[in-house]
Amino acid sequence: MAITMTDRAADHVRRYIEKRGKGVGLRLAVRTTGCSGMAYVLEFADEIAANDEVFEHEDVKVVVDKKSLVYLDGTELDFAKEGLNEGFQFNNPNVKDECGCGESFNI
Repeated sequence: MAITMTDRAADHVRRYIEKRGKGVGLRLAVRTTGCSGMAYVLEFADEIAANDEVFEHEDVKVVVDKKSLVYLDGTELDFAKEGLNEGFQFNNPNVKDECGCGESFNI
């Protein structure tokens, strides 16, 4: 099982952790919500728990709990800037369907 990150996403996370002044990486998870069933959750990780898996790209850690990893296996995390909009994009090969607004998905 693996989670990957593009160079652009790793650079973005690294800059924000430096600005924040603390943190071991980025925590990626899923939660039940939305019209399609699941949504991605991103937050800074200040510690790594015993049930976490850690994936690293260019010295940037992505921390994922084992329950979420089942739904996220193979996901590539990217960061895109389009005009005035910018944000993370999740290239998840497990997604079968997404809602129209792009906020939730199902597997």
